[in-house]
Amino acid sequence: MCATKVRSKNAPPVDMSAELDRTDKAILRQLQRDASLSNVALAEKVHLSPPACLRRVERLKRLGLIEGVVALLNPQAVGAGMLVMIGVVLDRSTPESFAAFEKAAAKVSGCMECHVVTGEFDYFMLIRTRDSESFNRLHAEQLLYLPGVRQVRSFMVLRNVLSTTELPLAL
Repeated sequence: MCATKVRSKNAPPVDMSAELDRTDKAILRQLQRDASLSNVALAEKVHLSPPACLRRVERLKRLGLIEGVVALLNPQAVGAGMLVMIGVVLDRSTPESFAAFEKAAAKVSGCMECHVVTGEFDYFMLIRTRDSESFNRLHAEQLLYLPGVRQVRSFMVLRNVLSTTELPLAL
């Protein structure tokens, strides 16, 4: 019998792909497509008995491969149809300036993602808002006041070509 360590929420991600078999990957693929599947329906799709399927799903959760289950909302239907990508350059590259910016960025209305990046910008943010008028307001009231910012460049998305939440799972 093999003991499994449970990762804490703040632990760095562990590459478990070497320990996943075809059935584990099939379960993960199905759940990425539709996490509302009942255990019985999921078991049928991956060719397992319902109890065996449930044990595997619980194991994948314990290992930290399944972090949560969410509903994906239609952005237009909830008044967040405009997507804006924002490149941010800080005036200083110190741990303190990065920490202050990150703390403030987490509070920006409609901020869906914020990433430290390499290259011309220090950060990229993805922000959802109703329309260009509401983005202009957000820009004037929040983005211009983020600490340590030297430059903000906004890129309004004209058309979504591809957007997915499914991560690739190699066999």
